[in-house]
Amino acid sequence: MFACADKGQLEALLAALSAREISFLLHEWPLFAHDHQLPPDGAWTLWMLMGGRGAGKTRAGAEWVRACATAADGSASKAGRIALIGETYADVREVMVEGVSGLLAIHPKAQRPSWSPTRRRLEWPNGAVAQGFSSEDPEALRGPQFDLAWCDELAKWRYAEETFDMLQFGLRLGQKPRQLVTTTPRPVPLIKRLLGQPGTAVTHAPTRANAYNLAPGFLERIVARYAGTRLGRQELDGELIEDRPDALWSREGLEACRVDGAPEALRRIVIAVDPPASSGAKSDACGIIAAGLGADGKAYILADRSRRRAKPADWAAVATGLWHGLSADCLIAEVNQGGEMVADVIAGADPSVPVKMVRATRGKFSRAEPVAMLYDQGRIHHAGRFPELEDEMADFGPKGLTNGRSPDRLDALVWAVSDLMLGPRAEPRVRGL
Repeated sequence: MFACADKGQLEALLAALSAREISFLLHEWPLFAHDHQLPPDGAWTLWMLMGGRGAGKTRAGAEWVRACATAADGSASKAGRIALIGETYADVREVMVEGVSGLLAIHPKAQRPSWSPTRRRLEWPNGAVAQGFSSEDPEALRGPQFDLAWCDELAKWRYAEETFDMLQFGLRLGQKPRQLVTTTPRPVPLIKRLLGQPGTAVTHAPTRANAYNLAPGFLERIVARYAGTRLGRQELDGELIEDRPDALWSREGLEACRVDGAPEALRRIVIAVDPPASSGAKSDACGIIAAGLGADGKAYILADRSRRRAKPADWAAVATGLWHGLSADCLIAEVNQGGEMVADVIAGADPSVPVKMVRATRGKFSRAEPVAMLYDQGRIHHAGRFPELEDEMADFGPKGLTNGRSPDRLDALVWAVSDLMLGPRAEPRVRGL
């Protein structure tokens, strides 16, 4: 079906089907579900489906509950007592049960459960029962017991820990109680705890994966505004974006320093390069950052052209190309690892590019602290979106990055800003003259 839709042949396909065949297709979920909307393989007890807005999380949750409630007797997936938990009782009713992708909408008529809003209770023709609960009332889960649970938008729950804990005591029916969490990710403690516990299976659902079912122009409009920002990565890409408590930069602070573009007239523009100590599959990235100094005395980060696993000739070509593209004043290169070789590599790519060689005499954190203070003072702006650079900045603490890798993008940014705003400026040296 998706192939026909991509070729513009979907209407012709549907026109050739009988009413019975169309009814079958409408309710045969595995035929048109995305991979992230189907239960993962393995012996999991908790399925965490983290997705962006409109990625189809609600439909996935409702279809999983339907499949388990209507499974044949003796099936391993059969469920008889089900908990439906939302942020509020209104969310359970209006999204999980009565919503356009909710439980009532997705069932064929013969299987559709009856819904009692006053009792917050669904009853299937085969005897399976689901009850609705709210994260605002954890005590309501004290007493009932279940073999299945669907938790929607857990990251927004008011009393998340208390409600989830009460649910765990109630999941005591059947041979293997299971639960599904469908949520837009936020770095709340419960989400982080569940992601790290044994028995959790995780699937990710970016909004763009469900583009066919979204209003025309929605993705183009929203992506143009939010792509690459923390909000966009969370709400569109379904990423869990965290802050490190001891980091020099916060996500909120980085969002606050973002501007749509730099001033047209900049007093100086520099390209900073933090070359890797080696090349190959396991080498660090080569940090390549462009920054400019405005007439307002503020620095503007203009570009991040950093490269992973690049050969020296490759990153040198990128750096010198960026220098020409921005009509930069000079190219700054850290030479602690490669010494004169770094400048020679750049000269080999383009001998006309002025290279200022700099050598680190202090640790990375000590060099970065003065630059972080300039951010705190509102004197540095990001002219655009630089997700990978900002990931390093928000994860950089006294002991470096949590993954143990070198902060190459950040190092290049520190050299660029330091040259523009900190200390006396040395004259660039042109290799070969």
